[in-house]
Amino acid sequence: MWESCDPHPIGRQRETDLLDAALARAADGAGGSAVLVRGEPGVGKSTLLERTAREAGERGFTVLRAVGAEAETDFAFGALHQALWAPLSDSRTLTVHQREALEAALGIRAGAAPSGFAVGAAALALLAELSQGGPLLLLLDDLHWIDSSSATVFAFVRRRCAELPLVVVGATRPGGPVAQSWSAEPVEVRALPEPDAALLLHRNHPQLAETTARRVLREAGGNPLAVVELPRPLAAEQQRGVVPLPERLPLGRRLERMFAGRLAAVTPAAGRLLLLAALAAGPDSSGGIWLRAVAGEDAREALEQVEASGLARLDAAGRLVFRHPLVRTAVIWAASPAARREAHRELADCLAPEDPQRLVHEASAALFPDEDLAGRLQEAGSRLARRGGDAEGALLLDRAAALSADADERARRLTWAAVMAARGGQLRYTAALVDELRSRPVPPDIAPLFAYAVVYVDQSHRIDFESAAALLPAALDALTAPGADPFDGLAEQVFFKLLLTATYTDDPRAWQALDRHRAHVSEPARLCHRTWLDPARTARGVARELGAVVDRMSEAQEAGAAWLLLWTASAVDVADGDLWRRFTGLHGYATQGSVAKAKCYQDFLRGRWDRAAVCLREAEAAEELGYHCNALLFRYYHAHFLAGRGDDTGLAAATALIRPVAARAGMRFVLDRLTHLEGLAALAHGRYEEAYTHFTGLTPGGRLPGGLPWFHQLAFDLAEAAAHTGRRGEVRALVAAGSAERPGEISGHHAFLFAAAAALTAEDDTADEAYRVAYRTPGAEQWVFELARLRLAHGSWLRRRHRAEAREVLRAAHRAFRRLQAEPWALRCEEELRAAGGPVAPEPHRVAEALTGQELRIARLAASGLSNKEIGHRLGLSHRTVAAHLYKVFPKLGIASRAALTRALEGH
Repeated sequence: MWESCDPHPIGRQRETDLLDAALARAADGAGGSAVLVRGEPGVGKSTLLERTAREAGERGFTVLRAVGAEAETDFAFGALHQALWAPLSDSRTLTVHQREALEAALGIRAGAAPSGFAVGAAALALLAELSQGGPLLLLLDDLHWIDSSSATVFAFVRRRCAELPLVVVGATRPGGPVAQSWSAEPVEVRALPEPDAALLLHRNHPQLAETTARRVLREAGGNPLAVVELPRPLAAEQQRGVVPLPERLPLGRRLERMFAGRLAAVTPAAGRLLLLAALAAGPDSSGGIWLRAVAGEDAREALEQVEASGLARLDAAGRLVFRHPLVRTAVIWAASPAARREAHRELADCLAPEDPQRLVHEASAALFPDEDLAGRLQEAGSRLARRGGDAEGALLLDRAAALSADADERARRLTWAAVMAARGGQLRYTAALVDELRSRPVPPDIAPLFAYAVVYVDQSHRIDFESAAALLPAALDALTAPGADPFDGLAEQVFFKLLLTATYTDDPRAWQALDRHRAHVSEPARLCHRTWLDPARTARGVARELGAVVDRMSEAQEAGAAWLLLWTASAVDVADGDLWRRFTGLHGYATQGSVAKAKCYQDFLRGRWDRAAVCLREAEAAEELGYHCNALLFRYYHAHFLAGRGDDTGLAAATALIRPVAARAGMRFVLDRLTHLEGLAALAHGRYEEAYTHFTGLTPGGRLPGGLPWFHQLAFDLAEAAAHTGRRGEVRALVAAGSAERPGEISGHHAFLFAAAAALTAEDDTADEAYRVAYRTPGAEQWVFELARLRLAHGSWLRRRHRAEAREVLRAAHRAFRRLQAEPWALRCEEELRAAGGPVAPEPHRVAEALTGQELRIARLAASGLSNKEIGHRLGLSHRTVAAHLYKVFPKLGIASRAALTRALEGH
């Protein structure tokens, strides 16, 4: 009695319109999107997903699916296996690293699996390959039960689905964290209005008497599943209104209760089989291993009874598929605690001794502390962590702690669980474990690890740096004492946390402890400390030394030092290119968050301002994972783009969010930079006196500031403000002091900015040559925004002297500002061009409005150098069709050849 989903869900026009619109956008090449369907159990979420799958299939989509299960939340990457197993086997373009990451996660190959973020990058590459054959739909049902490793991967894909013709549709219950993590508002699926509920009831049960129908509708309360299911257990005479209905229909406050009667009607053998299948997780769920607990003829007879009941059916893969996820939950809910423990014991006996799921079942069956089982759980959790499953390993350590007979051993296991959960991106879980640990004494031998867990939560989750300065110096003392337990290289991580504290807050306790322990840490840690100690004076040669250090390191060493290397590179503006790519996809969220922050800042410095919105998406992802400090920092990096564009309103709103939190945390690093950015926004609008006041507040007396990593940017901005307020002479000393520190030995960016500052403050008889010296700085073209500002200043200087070349310099600046969407700066260029007597370049074509999605996709591929035949092969089109599209593209963009495509598409 297996009923197919209604092809036209009643009362769901709004929801289906939204889902259809998402499919249409992807099918038309306008980009992917994500939709979250949220509602109470039985409200019709799964029906909507099935209807979307059919609609997508008719539109030529490839449909991928994964369904969460309550009993499988501990099975790492289980849901991902459902979605990607088939396409992975057909892939032809994945790199070796990407394939190995996915195969390790899905259990196809042995060995260490990288983090969920590494697997996410590989999954995105696989989906990109699959999308070459047409648009994709990824359906994720019962997200609230999907394992955390798979959820991390799906979140990674969802945040980047706009880059592909991919629609991600998820379904979840209210009250969980899933809905809060989606950038768009969820589509709320509410109870049906009574007319729609009545129509649904009549369609499924036309034989019901009017009195019976009214009673069903009243007690169903608009829940579609209840509307359909409530009449089923009624006798025929009750349905026809001949016999009075029972006092209460089987629907309580929890919808699962309505299955209780049908569960009670099955034989004990069938009930036992249902319970075993409901509690099974991972491979034993899909492979039928759980059937070993039911022997021979009894198994076949029990299966027949289960299928006859309509509660579940056996599919072709040997998996018992429940009629609805609620049935699975109801089976577990209806069983007695003793029956559940016995079922867990039977399932454990069916699994290999080394299988982590066996240990989970053993733990669920245990009534009393069991040190042997706790030890085996701890070892299994450690093995999972070594394979990249830190989050799942933390769950096993937590279970081990619960089974520990000794209080100190319990505290040790909980502490390790907290650290592993943090590494696995489960920071809220870490915070809960730390709060539990704080309620009782922690054994002295685990004190450094506990201090690290506390600080990790306080810094990353609570944005509080006080505990770091209070706890970590003593932890470093203990970790570096002769014969101390190294805790897997914990000293390096503690040193880095202290360095973050010192840099962000300038707390002297942190700086003193760092200085005291420089000799006890690695070369990367010492280099990072030196870089941030006083960047204007101690960072010379760091970029060169960093490259040499990285070249000597193995991949395993890189993994441990990734944060240190990225933080060092960020201080000297070289966290780009090969360095951060070496870490992309290799580590968990903590490292990937550092990579993303470095990329956001480099996007600002190098003029990739079309990626500004990435900062906000990353902030949402950080909030989702509980990394509130990262979220604050991503918004802080987004403020750089706002300031550069002169967006006073946007910057004020961002500052209002950031400054109070940073002030409470004593984050001088952020507060000073916000002041700097406010000055930069003032510069954009020509409010030079205001800008000068902001900048001199950061470097009083014209001294080269200490402790400010962006001192080179401050020097350039201050020089510009001084040039417009008649204070060149007052700033020359600062510029000269900075130049004397040999900024070129720090980075090319430092060299360029000090050369530019020198040009802006030069005497008139040497200014022209000073500008040209700045242009000749190696790599000057990388710093798009600042180079455009230098050209604007130079062009203005040339225009006032009636030099014909002023127009060419100003036009180059104008093109850059337009590309950056820095409108106030572009308007100033236009004013100077008009004053110089030259025409103002027309505004670039708005490509996104001029071209269709397919035309834009073809134009981008043609701009990358692909031939019409190669483009056709990639998009599944004939080369003639590609040529026809390009024939339409050229006049829309105002160009006549492929060679002009790249510039026409810039910024799009």
